Amino acid sequence: MNTIHLHRIGRLAGFGLLWGTIVIAAACSLSDSPRLSKLPADGVILAFGDSLTYGTGAGGSQYSYPSILEERVNRQVINAGVPGELSHQGLARLPEVLDQYQPHLVVLCHGGNDLLRKQDDAQIAANLRGMIELIQDRGIEVILLAVPRPAVFFMDAADFYAGIAREYQIPIDSETLLRLEKDPALKSDQIHLNQEGYRQLADAVVHLLNTSNAI
Repeated sequence: MNTIHLHRIGRLAGFGLLWGTIVIAAACSLSDSPRLSKLPADGVILAFGDSLTYGTGAGGSQYSYPSILEERVNRQVINAGVPGELSHQGLARLPEVLDQYQPHLVVLCHGGNDLLRKQDDAQIAANLRGMIELIQDRGIEVILLAVPRPAVFFMDAADFYAGIAREYQIPIDSETLLRLEKDPALKSDQIHLNQEGYRQLADAVVHLLNTSNAI
């Protein structure tokens, strides 16, 4: 067997090993992604949060992300957003809301007002953990929307959201609100989205529900 032929075999073997590594890595990535139970056709989704959930700046409740989400997924979506609410207040409010609506899935988007007031990250994270545990203890699925940390010249991700999602093995969107909040064309003021911004947020939630097998 000549040297050229041996070299060609080596290259093919190397390519095979590389391709195998890529396939295995992709499979592991998919298996590590949190998967949710399928929402039944009559399943109820609870959107729980503050003004970004309520739809402040949208120009009408029909333009809030929960209303748009309801149209997209053809299931009832309850808008349980309270403008100005802090995470410890949300934690106190959540049990009654869960008991009232008995949802199959909760979209949790909270902590923005705490970040605006520069509250301690550890306390915000503790309150979010408390909410997730209240939800999961009732056998309800939950997905998390990360809220960016506001700043004078730029916004960045509040890293504790991703850590919480890993801890509780729940799906998370860490990028959409950060992207939307950086684009003045998608905002009604310094903090809140406009109609197009909320539409894009709803689309991101639909994508997360799809990739996590919920719909």
